[in-house]
Amino acid sequence: QVQLVESGGGLVQAGGSLRLSCAASGRTLSSFNMAWFRQCPGKDREFVAAENYSGSFSKYADSVTGRFTISRDYAWNTVLLQMNSLKPEDTAVYYCAARGGRPTMDASEYDYWGQGTQVTVSS
Repeated sequence: QVQLVESGGGLVQAGGSLRLSCAASGRTLSSFNMAWFRQCPGKDREFVAAENYSGSFSKYADSVTGRFTISRDYAWNTVLLQMNSLKPEDTAVYYCAARGGRPTMDASEYDYWGQGTQVTVSS
């Protein structure tokens, strides 16, 4: 079992930056492949970024490539999502997720989820 808690969301103007954190407890995140998803009201959860357990492989949605970066702080057992050049369409609740298998873009394949953190980008 692993418990995930996101933080770092908030309100930012278009073009600004935010860094989301996902702190894990119960198990070390080096055992898991990690991902970030986001969800807007009335829409399905959308893949944002994923990274394998060692940090040697990462994948991004086309909509965030070049603007967002997923990384880990192994010392703090935390996964980060650095978001730059934010756009109003990035507004959503952001979730981190963990799974033991290889990283995927399919939310249904992840075993553990955080509670989410709201990101709002104003125009």
